[in-house]
Amino acid sequence: MAAHGFWSLGGDNASANTGSQSPSTSFPFFKSRAWCQAAAQKLPGGFGSKLCALLNVAEMEKTADVPTKKPLENSAGSCGCNKPCNCPKGTVIFSDLYSTDLLPAMDGDTKTMTFLQEVVDILLAYIVESFDRETKVVDFHYPNELLQMNNWELQDEPATLDDILISCRATLKYAIKTAHPRYFNQLSTGLDMVGLAADWLTSTANTNMFTYEVAPVFVLLEYVTLKKMREIIGWSDGRGDGIFSPGGAISNMYAMLLARFKMFPEVKEKGMSSVPRLAAFTSEHSHFSIKKGAAALGIGTESVICIKADESGKLIPADLERRILEAKQKGFVPFFVSATAGTTVYGAFDPLIAISDICKKYNVWMHVDGAWGGSLLMSRRHRWKLDGVERANSVTWNPHKMMSVPLQCSALLVREEGLMQNCNQMHACYLFQQDKHYDLSYDTGDKALQCGRHVDIFKLWLMWRAKGTIGFEAQIDKCLELSEYLYNKIKDREGYEMVFDGKPQHTNVCFWYLPPGIRYMEDKEERKKHLHKVAPVIKARMMEYGTTMVSYQPQGDKVNFFRMVISNPAATFEDIDFLIEEIERLGQDL
Repeated sequence: MAAHGFWSLGGDNASANTGSQSPSTSFPFFKSRAWCQAAAQKLPGGFGSKLCALLNVAEMEKTADVPTKKPLENSAGSCGCNKPCNCPKGTVIFSDLYSTDLLPAMDGDTKTMTFLQEVVDILLAYIVESFDRETKVVDFHYPNELLQMNNWELQDEPATLDDILISCRATLKYAIKTAHPRYFNQLSTGLDMVGLAADWLTSTANTNMFTYEVAPVFVLLEYVTLKKMREIIGWSDGRGDGIFSPGGAISNMYAMLLARFKMFPEVKEKGMSSVPRLAAFTSEHSHFSIKKGAAALGIGTESVICIKADESGKLIPADLERRILEAKQKGFVPFFVSATAGTTVYGAFDPLIAISDICKKYNVWMHVDGAWGGSLLMSRRHRWKLDGVERANSVTWNPHKMMSVPLQCSALLVREEGLMQNCNQMHACYLFQQDKHYDLSYDTGDKALQCGRHVDIFKLWLMWRAKGTIGFEAQIDKCLELSEYLYNKIKDREGYEMVFDGKPQHTNVCFWYLPPGIRYMEDKEERKKHLHKVAPVIKARMMEYGTTMVSYQPQGDKVNFFRMVISNPAATFEDIDFLIEEIERLGQDL
């Protein structure tokens, strides 16, 4: 089925043949002038015409497939204005310029602005193309091919700015279009325009989050946003603490670090030799970062005890209590339980209320890894899946997943105020002077493990301002509606089997596709062996054709199955239909 949507601006039949293209089909890096004319008609306010002029489509088509050095000519229209003008773009020849000609070079302002405008033109064209269903999700090449096709090696001599622009185009040519409406491969998909603008702004500001002194606005925005997130969790008046970290794995490790310090504060100075043998507990379906954090902190992966999950992937509380008692009998000290709100594969939500009762009974720190499912707290329709989260000691929440904030944006929220500071501070006097002329509580760097810390907050804050809470809610609800649509469409469809019974708890829809050749195999072991190979082959074909991407994996004794996740606001019901038809097209001969 052809997909229709705001960005489907090609001819009426342009998308009908997408599924029948061969892997060698050429997709131009920029669309044709006809495409731009269609855009000019469909985009409001004359925006399409302005965009076409900006992208200078006719010029781009000449160098799209094989980037070559081509200095800009000093002629009317070469700047993209389509008329005689005095724009500096028409007078700057990048093949004669180097990075040393840009600011802070003397008289480098015009060259700098012109160079950056060229880069912006490349980015804008890529953005528009990413949302166009007529383009590939990926122009796939094997690693050795990609190395041979392009000279990626670093040289002693500098490259010209013309070479730099060519490198920018080539990099995006082979990049995965994670904003594409048919990219479903990871939990983090989509591209928000306000979030992108915020990312550009923070890179331009190029400052550090460790002190109010060098990042006054960003530090305040982190303060108010973390407080708002704690309020949404359900902690009284948003009290507590928190920090944005480089990702959910680090946020989870922070939580384990805090739990250990809370129970045994002497470990900070004396190390693991000063504490008894510790035991942490998490679901067998939990994220690998729990064990990785235990390894990094010296607790050891063998001290992480995996708790049984039920058929739908939810942790079984009775088994948790049994394993805690068992660990205590063996001389371990239970100190940390990580419940999962939205497991990576099944999208399962552990029963938080029952888990919190057990943690309270045995005086164990309760952490909720809501990296994937935490954003459902923004939805009045779905937040019940996290009932009991307010009883947690800490929560990981990744807005760069379901909320489509550009990577990276991961928050650790902590119920006890001041604990992060006590656990991590080192009192570096060259950075955290105690006689500064402002409130030192806004110098947040000493509560972080990092010294240098990227500004992740502005993307989330600016998107929240642009959408409001209700905007995020609508976006999240839509993704869950799409996942339910997919589930309803395939649960009784010939050639499909669900990995577990019942509606998906999150946007994860886990299923096997059975090609005609194995649907009626009587030998179960032989059938299983064949089925294990199906998803990898179909995935490889998806990437070679470039039409879509969806993940697959085994789980326990279950052979490879597709894990379809939806977090891209650009996806539509038609894109779900396309995915089903594409899986069947690519797998019918297996």
